[in-house]
This record gives sequence, structure tokens and C-alpha cells, in this order.
Amino acid sequence: MNKKWKETLYECWKNKNFMIGFIILLSVILLAAFADIIAPYEYTEQNVGGRFQAPDADFWFGTDDLGRDMFSRVIYGSRIALWVAFLGAIIQLLIGVAVGLACGFFGKWVDRGLSFLTDLTWCIPGTILALAVVTMIGKGLTNTIIAISLVAWASYARTVRAKTLSLRNMAFVETGKAFGETNTALMVRYILPNIIPSLIVMVSLNLPGTIMSTTTLSFLGLGSQPPSPDWGLAISTGIKYISRAPWLSLFPGIALVYTTFGFNLIGEGLRDLLDPHMKSQ
Repeated sequence: MNKKWKETLYECWKNKNFMIGFIILLSVILLAAFADIIAPYEYTEQNVGGRFQAPDADFWFGTDDLGRDMFSRVIYGSRIALWVAFLGAIIQLLIGVAVGLACGFFGKWVDRGLSFLTDLTWCIPGTILALAVVTMIGKGLTNTIIAISLVAWASYARTVRAKTLSLRNMAFVETGKAFGETNTALMVRYILPNIIPSLIVMVSLNLPGTIMSTTTLSFLGLGSQPPSPDWGLAISTGIKYISRAPWLSLFPGIALVYTTFGFNLIGEGLRDLLDPHMKSQ
């Protein structure tokens, strides 16, 4: 292991936010990866301990209105949360980076047109726009992720545009032009690598919002559909029986807060590690 990698690992180790967030997310990833081993029952298996069984030594999180083990459902729900984070980040980055690079690099009418579209998307309340998109393309988890991503890409586009504007006239880009590089090559090979650190920080900070927005739509019945173990859907179902069986909403809610808290902490840590202004402080 070379000196640079050792220094990077040492900086990560010293950053408390990054380390705590990393441990939290690692635990969620491990739960999702080994859900088949960790969960004592299939999340769809009914009447394993009777309806509305309170948490005890046999059923740590109790059972729901159909007698399904809530611990198993919460564990399997971690897979959905990570899928939301992964797919949402990919879609948002693809759209946001493409639009931001085009705006900043070409300027003129391209910048004016795409910036207007970005600002229009930015100013419309995200949940309302997502509801409209889901209504048009239909219910379901994947459609919900697409709907949220079609709203959230604007923040990436604005950041990438600003960075591209500051980089497009720098010496290394002009050198690429002199060697006959195409516009696509200049954007992808010369400009984009210099924006990646900022994108990493943005993704980690925006993922909790993506998860929460998707959970909100599932809570409203527009996202995951039964018998999915989606945490938002579980909270929505549990609200109906909140006085009789509060654990139905409590444990999925704790899992949701735990996961988003981990993403927030690791985002703060990455910002401290990758932002030169934060390093100087």
C-alpha cells in the first residue's frame, strides 16, 4: 500500500462523521446482502406467530395484521432502501451531469434553453411533481424512483454547470482543443474528472432525500405495493393500528431513520475530506 493510500485511509479514520456513517451503512448493506440468512422467516409468510403478536423473545419486532414477522420484513426492507438509493443516484447523475455539462460547455442558446428547463424543474415542489409523474406512468417502486429522479436531477445540473463554466477555458482544456479532441472527449475526459469529487459529496448528501421521498410516496400508496416489505408501506399500514400495535410503525420508522442518518453522516464526512475549503479550515 503506497503512501497516498495510507494518508487517505488515515484521514478517513480521523473523520468521525465518515467513520460512523460508514459503519451504519456497512451494517445496512450486510443486512440486505444476508437477509435470507438473518431473517427467521420469509417476509410474505403469514400466521407465523398469530396476528398482532407483541415483541418478545421469539418475535423481536412482533407480528403484523397478517401474522407476518416484522423483524424479517424490516430486514428485507433494507434491500428496497438500497435499491432506491442506487437506482435513484444513477438516474439523477445521468440526467444532471449530461445537462450540466452541455449548459456549461456550449453556453449560448443551449445554456439558456437547458437552464430554463432546470430552473423550471427546480422551482416546482418536488413531491407535487413526483406525484404527477407517478400518476402518469403508474404506481410501483421503480416508477416511483424514476419520478423522484426526474425531479431531483436539477440540483446536479446546476452544480455541474457552474463547475464546467469555471473549467472550460482553463489551460488543460485549451490544450485538448489544440490536439483536436472532440467536444464529447473534452467534456468527459478533461472536465468531468475534475467534477467527480463534488458529485460524490452531492450524491451522498442527496440520497437521504431520495429515500425519504420514495418512502413518502409508498406511504401514500403510490410506491411499493403489498406484500412488499417497503418501510414506507409498513409505516402506512401500521398507522391504521397505531393504538393497538404501535410496533408496526415504530420499527420500520427506526430503520428508515437509521439508514438516512448513516447517509447523512457519510455525506458530511466526504464533504470534509473532498472539499478543499473544508480541509483548509
